[in-house]
Amino acid sequence: MMAAVYTGQGNINVESVPVPQIGRGEMLVRVEACGICHTDLKKVEHDLLPPPRIYGHESAGVVVHVGEGVTKYKLGDRVIAFHHIPCKKCFYCSKKLYAQCETYKRVGITAGFEPAGGGFAQYIRVMDWIVRDGVELIPEGVSFEIASFVEPVNTCLKATVEMNPQPGDVVLVQGQGPIGLLFTMLVKRTGATVLATDAIPERLALARRFGAAECWDPRTEDVTRLCKQRTEGRGVDQVFVAASVKGIVDQAIASSRPGGKILLFAQTSDTERIELSGADICKLERTLLGCYSASVDLQAESARLVFSGDLPVEDLVSHRLPLSEIRQGIGLALHPDGKSLKIMVQPQRLS
Repeated sequence: MMAAVYTGQGNINVESVPVPQIGRGEMLVRVEACGICHTDLKKVEHDLLPPPRIYGHESAGVVVHVGEGVTKYKLGDRVIAFHHIPCKKCFYCSKKLYAQCETYKRVGITAGFEPAGGGFAQYIRVMDWIVRDGVELIPEGVSFEIASFVEPVNTCLKATVEMNPQPGDVVLVQGQGPIGLLFTMLVKRTGATVLATDAIPERLALARRFGAAECWDPRTEDVTRLCKQRTEGRGVDQVFVAASVKGIVDQAIASSRPGGKILLFAQTSDTERIELSGADICKLERTLLGCYSASVDLQAESARLVFSGDLPVEDLVSHRLPLSEIRQGIGLALHPDGKSLKIMVQPQRLS
């Protein structure tokens, strides 16, 4: 089969590799669509993990082989599979901190080499614990590219549930890339008022369509002043930090009220550093929290939101590329313009 193999120092080569062999309790899935995610981009751009690896974890496809003992799924089933699933037995699972579970940290899907998601390849091996608890069937009439949003929607839903915005709250969502726009959709559904920022006008236009009450370019607008203007001088109740640029957390704190909540979602690299005033958190009683990856408890609900059409995720897809053009797709995702948003790789298309 063909796969996009990360070979180190930011390089990805499309080359022939063996189709993964599956064992008892496992499945082989033909990948039909896989979204490019910024967590994979960071790993490639900053050389965070040793090569060779095949990345891609927002994948959807068709079951083409099942191992001994698999009874829940059959050949021809259309599925999405989460690449992380917790053990549900350890200390962290008992606290519902699934992303800290050692089993969860093991990647359970591979197209070869050290498991890394594998969606940028024509076939993936889905391991037994993922088959047991991490697969969702795609209903008829739902495209593979729409279905591939179930995992990223889960991560955003998890963060939204953790923040728990209420009707009447005013919430700032910083960044209106694919993740920020999902936050805008989800927060709007809670009855809160959404304020959105981004430097790309086309993304701000989408944020308005998805329910944002105000949309601002932080390069030309005083976001903190405008947030306070909207809230009788207090500042917003909550901030979702869905982008990672210098000064964005400072802006989040300055734009929030005393007692407000700020969620870091895009700050996933060990190299990122944030320096804050202790008084801004302690004296003004703000809550600063992080949220990472998906929750198994929200798996079914995230699938329902996507499959039902309650979230118009199809409007986020800007490019559909064959596997041979993955380097161009990664370049577009790293350096977005007004025309680029969620970029889909279709591994069965080679050119």
